[in-house]
Amino acid sequence: MQWLAIALGGALGAVSRFGVNKLVAESFDSRFPIGTLLVNVLGSFAMGIFYVLIIEKGLLPAEWRPFIMTGLLGAFTTFSTYSLDALNLWQTGHVSMAVSYILMSVVSCLLAVWLAVTLAQRLV
Repeated sequence: MQWLAIALGGALGAVSRFGVNKLVAESFDSRFPIGTLLVNVLGSFAMGIFYVLIIEKGLLPAEWRPFIMTGLLGAFTTFSTYSLDALNLWQTGHVSMAVSYILMSVVSCLLAVWLAVTLAQRLV
């Protein structure tokens, strides 16, 4: 049953990532991969919230962890796409944009997960 939960969560996460990227691409005309950045920050924030709710506080049953954290959020966020976006920027001569993207992604995702954990710990 755990495999099915991960598969279902993964399908929903992947479709959600595709939808967010498509929506952002249609809204912004930019070489900068803002869709992937947004997905990774949102996913990091959500991971922090669910970490507190499931692991620390036990407010959601532990059985939800594979579906939400491994499946849904694992497929929603995407380090491989982030890496490819950064490499493409670098290889096409947009070195400063690539470095900015790398730094923004790492820093903002770490801040998002920290903020989520901090808020969830205080509110729950």
